[in-house]
Amino acid sequence: MDHDDTRTGLRCLVTGATGYVGGRLVPELLAAGHRVRCLARSPERLRDHPWAGEADVVRGDVTDADSVARALEGVDVAYYLVHALHSGKGFEASDRQAARVFAGAARSAGVRRIVYLGGLTPAGVPEAELSPHLRSRAEVGRILLDSGVPTTVLRAAVVIGSGSASFEMLRYLTERLPVMVTPSWVHTRIQPVAIRDVLRALVGSARMPDEVNRAFDLGGPEVLTYRQMMLRYAAVAGLPRRVILPVPVLTPGLSSHWVGLVTPVPASIARPLAESLRHEVVCHEHDIARHVPDPPGHPLGFDEALRLALRRVREARVTTRWSSASVPGAPSDPLPTDPDWAGGSLYTDHRELTVDATPEALWRVVEGIGGENGWYSFPLAWAVRGWLDRLVGGVGLRRGRRDTERLRVGDSLDFWRVEEIEPGRLLRLRAEMRLPGLAWLEMRAETDEEGRTRYRQRALFHPHGLLGQAYWWGVTPFHAVVFGGMARNIARAAAGASADPSHPDPFTGAAR
Repeated sequence: MDHDDTRTGLRCLVTGATGYVGGRLVPELLAAGHRVRCLARSPERLRDHPWAGEADVVRGDVTDADSVARALEGVDVAYYLVHALHSGKGFEASDRQAARVFAGAARSAGVRRIVYLGGLTPAGVPEAELSPHLRSRAEVGRILLDSGVPTTVLRAAVVIGSGSASFEMLRYLTERLPVMVTPSWVHTRIQPVAIRDVLRALVGSARMPDEVNRAFDLGGPEVLTYRQMMLRYAAVAGLPRRVILPVPVLTPGLSSHWVGLVTPVPASIARPLAESLRHEVVCHEHDIARHVPDPPGHPLGFDEALRLALRRVREARVTTRWSSASVPGAPSDPLPTDPDWAGGSLYTDHRELTVDATPEALWRVVEGIGGENGWYSFPLAWAVRGWLDRLVGGVGLRRGRRDTERLRVGDSLDFWRVEEIEPGRLLRLRAEMRLPGLAWLEMRAETDEEGRTRYRQRALFHPHGLLGQAYWWGVTPFHAVVFGGMARNIARAAAGASADPSHPDPFTGAAR
């Protein structure tokens, strides 16, 4: 980056690009015409992002003055999005030291503005009474405001978007517990904000006037209790109304262990989140709109923010990995750097075999599946599943298939629907039988590095509420027979067809 070329916008440094907000901020800055450099301890964690080739990624740590100084060379706007989201000993001192290093380096480098995203703190509560999590973020904000570099401190409470730790805790608690015995903090008033509005404020803050050096509250248009948020989540997600019974005996420590038991969110992360909910976190101003005007329809309402956060599942979009996408998505979508527990539950049964056949022969078997050719495993189990589906008003297995040899996107296939097909390579089916969730079956014909034909098969299930969780674990013991047998028999059929195209299918007896 050089100082004398501003034709492509401002030169921005993003710390924390492997984190929840940072990973979503980078493409927004690029889309706004800015040039971006990322400072990351592990740059390799960013290489799968769609924008990886457009941003400059350098290795470094915010506690290392030399690496921070190098990263800030030629930078106009520095985004500080680094926090220790845990409650281990010494994290406040670590946050404090990192902020001081960054503030000093930014001043020495002639950075024009620092933009920091912290936590919304309750008004009128002495800082000593705040949770360590909120207290540390408030201290970091003060350090940056006192740096001598014009600084924008944005303060947000619960951020609504897939991957946000606060949102994931809300998601899992609501989805997995139709009846909840909850801590008293479910009555705490909170002003949640959509990730889209947080990113809009972050990007817009880059061009604030030099005289602006202050904090701004960020929030959506509604103030809700945590209980109301859970009930609204259930309504938007199509879950039955939840029964919530608050009890006063669950301390933040016990709450974090309870959350860790019920959800995949680690207790070490759940604890600071739960501690932060002891106090009301409501915005007391919306001055950010003076510098970053709200477009029509913004800030987004809570229900709309939820719908966007749940969009990937509701639109039945499945990618190679649940937490990644091959093309840039919306800010509310999962990212490769999100933790494993982000993005909602997606259970997978994966099978992979080397096939003694050509890829073309394997593909013919894959594309010919269903209908009269059957499903290559335990025919009685598939028939019983079809009968049960019809008993509850589903389509069962009676639809068969449109063409005995060829499939196309949108075709019905027994109680499946062809969602995606890449001829010769991929067939993805979406279940249309009655299920407490969403299900897909994916089959691939590939060639590995050694030139061998490989068959890859995945069954995926996104549960809907507690019934969906129970359904998955109830049928899991049968997967080895149903899905394991399916993979073996498809491989066997392809091998027979490859050896002799007129040879009958060894499983169904049909000629290929």
